[in-house]
Amino acid sequence: MPDLTFTGIGSGLEISSIVEALVNAETAPYVSRANTKQAKITTDISAVGALSSAIENVSNSLADLADADNFQLRTAKGNDSFVSLTSSQDAQIGNYSVEVDALAQSHKLTSGAIGSDEAVGEGTLNIAVNTSDFDITVSATDTLSDIRDAINDSVDNDSVIATIVTDDDGQHLIMTSKETGLENAITTSVTDVSDGDNVNNIGLSRLAYDVSDADPLNHITNLSEVTEALDAQITIDGTLVVTNSTNEFQNVIDGVDITAKKVHDVDDDISQISFSANNTNIQTGLEGFVESYNDLKALSDQLGSSSEEGAGALAGDSLLRGVMNKLRQQFSESFDIGNGKSLSLSELGVESDQYGVLSLDTDTLDEYIDSDVDGIEKFFVGTDSNNGFATAVEELTAFYTDSDGLIQSRIDSGKAQLDRLDDDYLAFEARMESLEARLYSQYNAMDLLVSQLNSTSSYVQAQLENMPGVVRQDN
Repeated sequence: MPDLTFTGIGSGLEISSIVEALVNAETAPYVSRANTKQAKITTDISAVGALSSAIENVSNSLADLADADNFQLRTAKGNDSFVSLTSSQDAQIGNYSVEVDALAQSHKLTSGAIGSDEAVGEGTLNIAVNTSDFDITVSATDTLSDIRDAINDSVDNDSVIATIVTDDDGQHLIMTSKETGLENAITTSVTDVSDGDNVNNIGLSRLAYDVSDADPLNHITNLSEVTEALDAQITIDGTLVVTNSTNEFQNVIDGVDITAKKVHDVDDDISQISFSANNTNIQTGLEGFVESYNDLKALSDQLGSSSEEGAGALAGDSLLRGVMNKLRQQFSESFDIGNGKSLSLSELGVESDQYGVLSLDTDTLDEYIDSDVDGIEKFFVGTDSNNGFATAVEELTAFYTDSDGLIQSRIDSGKAQLDRLDDDYLAFEARMESLEARLYSQYNAMDLLVSQLNSTSSYVQAQLENMPGVVRQDN
């Protein structure tokens, strides 16, 4: 529209109202059609999006049942103040007694008292634990604090923690193995530059400790042992002795990990542990599947409804009919479980009423679990040569719900249509602005022409009235 428009001066017409009416006459039908189309596309996107989520929920509800590791688990009993237990499906059903004879300990050594400002002695200190060792270079002025820092800061040290404890006599260097067990005992040796004697307990040799020789006469014990390195030890069923460098005994019984927490005293009752079958995942998984499918069924009925009260967003839609028909067909199929046998959902107690709503008969399921839990696992997980039910449903639903699936393609197409509608509306607005400007130009030109004609008419009339012989006739 022009910035400044004078209307109706010559003609007396309400040009603004006329132009507005003409533009609205063009705009209203287009906007109505565009809004209707946009609403339809948006509703469709929302509907198929909700359908996709419900279908994914059905597939996700079977995820645990698709994993063989979740079947035929074991329930472990016997956790107490002495032992804790974990078990896998490899654990056999049975009962055991466990006695904790010893807990694993880290090796800890301490030096004699040395003054905080005293130089320990020049040379090299070697610290060895298990198969690793590292050297610390000690200067002629280094104190125990300097040696402690050098030990802890060494990039080669992954086995020992050094600290200092100060008592009334002075400072003591404490070295503790990071790992427990006999194999992680600490051995220290020195090259004492101060006096050239590596074992005389003077200078740097005060930090020497080596009891690895079988002959005690060859032991070097200038450091004192605070805590000996010990392996953990348990006795199973009163006769089977097991040792380990840590307190965790992995797979000491098939599929069972035992962690020793406290040593049994003479008067303590021996820990009693047991393992029983745990197949609760099957019922839990099927209940989740039944619930998710019934939710999908309810949504499908709503989206596909057609009645006097109105039609659903996907009434008569082939996509909705297709996915529901294929799912129902999938649910009725039997799957190979080996040994020439097959199994279906209905045999596991999953039943459908006249409206297609599923339910689970737990008594039927429990009977099949008791008779052939391995067959149930193969039904859901599959065999080496065939997919199981869970995988088959996942593949079917993925055809619709994957990022390149049928539903996403439809959503992408709808979004593209909305984008085109936006572009078309912007182009239409530009056309309407052009039409409005053109109409104002035309009507203003007409108004100006009428004004000029009126002015000419008044002039001619005035001239005629002033001519000789012309008599004015007044009303």
